[in-house]
Amino acid sequence: MSKILLIGTSPISLINFRKELIKSLIVNGHQVIVMVSKFTSTEVENIKNLGVEYIDYSVERNSLNPLADLKTLLNFIKVFTSENPGIVLAYTIKPVVWGGLASRLFKFNFYALITGLGFAFQGDSFKRKFLTKLVVFLYKAALKKSKAVIFQNTDNRDVFVSKGIVELSKTHVVNGSGVDLEKYNVENLPRGGIKFLCLSRLLGEKGLREYAEAAKIVKNKFPDVEFNLIGPEDSSPDAILLNEVDTWSDYINYKGSTDDVRPYIKDSHVYVLPSYHEGLPRSTLEAMSMGRPVLTTNAVGCKETVEEGVNGFKVPVKSSEALAKKMIWFIENSDQIEKMGIESRKMAEDKFDVHKVNEEMLKIMEIA
Repeated sequence: MSKILLIGTSPISLINFRKELIKSLIVNGHQVIVMVSKFTSTEVENIKNLGVEYIDYSVERNSLNPLADLKTLLNFIKVFTSENPGIVLAYTIKPVVWGGLASRLFKFNFYALITGLGFAFQGDSFKRKFLTKLVVFLYKAALKKSKAVIFQNTDNRDVFVSKGIVELSKTHVVNGSGVDLEKYNVENLPRGGIKFLCLSRLLGEKGLREYAEAAKIVKNKFPDVEFNLIGPEDSSPDAILLNEVDTWSDYINYKGSTDDVRPYIKDSHVYVLPSYHEGLPRSTLEAMSMGRPVLTTNAVGCKETVEEGVNGFKVPVKSSEALAKKMIWFIENSDQIEKMGIESRKMAEDKFDVHKVNEEMLKIMEIA
């Protein structure tokens, strides 16, 4: 039996995205400790119910504050010393970077899960280029002694290899975080007019402005079509503020955030994610598992979820016009929605079953 320390940032992300992996580790006889930040009492109870120990730690997810990051690093060193784990698995940038740097002082096996490249690797401004160089430097130092680095698509892996962050021989690729096919079961399409749905944090690089502009174009021709948006606010520099979202109210129904997306997917016909980049979007996999066709972009991480014309369509990044054109296709060919949704479910079963993904993760970590 190994003592395994799993490090993330968000309690909600841990519960939603890593619950089945944690259950797999426990079933295989391992002791699991999780580290995340800023619990609520409900989240504490949900995490306890998974049968794990938990440790709260200090991290500022979207900050470049050196003092805050130093505090995070020292937190990791303190916990690694007191807990003496055999294996550490970290995901998202701050746990990977500061956890990886701290791990160099210890002898356990450190694994990094790269769930996407994020804000730091996008854009051409001076600030973005400087940030990219800084992050590349930190990743390279953090992953130098890692046992393996796990990616959710080959494009992200190739970026890390091409920038000299990690050797190809140390990398692995899995099909995202997977989706629980039983929890996200197929649901019949709702009756009535066509409803499009987007599930996303309120970020510009999720393509939400393009979603709003496309909805405006489509509603000029088909005023009864609904466009729904579900997702929380975010503290990222790329965040879209609620007062901007309010200006979309003539064509977008923003319904806030939720702990359970299933009722919203059930009440939709087509799932839309016009993102600029992803690791492999969990929300899309959930919609596919529930039998919904997908309209997304030909972007890293998004393109892996669509077989063109079979379970949906891919459009160019940042093209609200192309997005609107495909939305209109679904409206005018509504008889194809159910058929394409069935193909989405088949793809979810074949490639994205969470149990298959977790089995691969355990093999990579040599604890199957």
